Amino acid sequence: MSTPPLPPAYLFAALSAMVLLHFLVPVYQLTSHPWNAIGLIPLIAGIVLNLAADAALKKHGTTVKPFEKSTVLITSGVYKFSRNPMYLGMILMLIGVALLMGSIAPYSIIPVFIIIIDKTFIRTEEDSLDRQFGRAWIEYRDNVRRWL
Repeated sequence: MSTPPLPPAYLFAALSAMVLLHFLVPVYQLTSHPWNAIGLIPLIAGIVLNLAADAALKKHGTTVKPFEKSTVLITSGVYKFSRNPMYLGMILMLIGVALLMGSIAPYSIIPVFIIIIDKTFIRTEEDSLDRQFGRAWIEYRDNVRRWL
């Protein structure tokens, strides 16, 4: 069984779909210039969150790739507030881009992205962490939300 593309490929596909929908089927313009610039806040927050999560994984010497075996259960830093800070960061980026574009159509991609990421990566990752870290994972899972 081959592994699916990595999460950044899904992010790129979602961003591409959002741009296409914005230009092909804008439906309704929610915000316009300069108000749409508010999208920079979640966009930048999402990038920073991803960089912080990636740095934590590297600091602890464990993998960033979803289907590789983790060597450490990280429960500090951004992982203290979210079990999936990288995916949360991606969602914030999508929200930021949707706000920047201003039309309503791009927002339809965000729930689709969340469902795909959950089914393709999060469930598999959490099952793997449960098998690998047992009680420590269960305690972490019970005390830290999946998203925020």
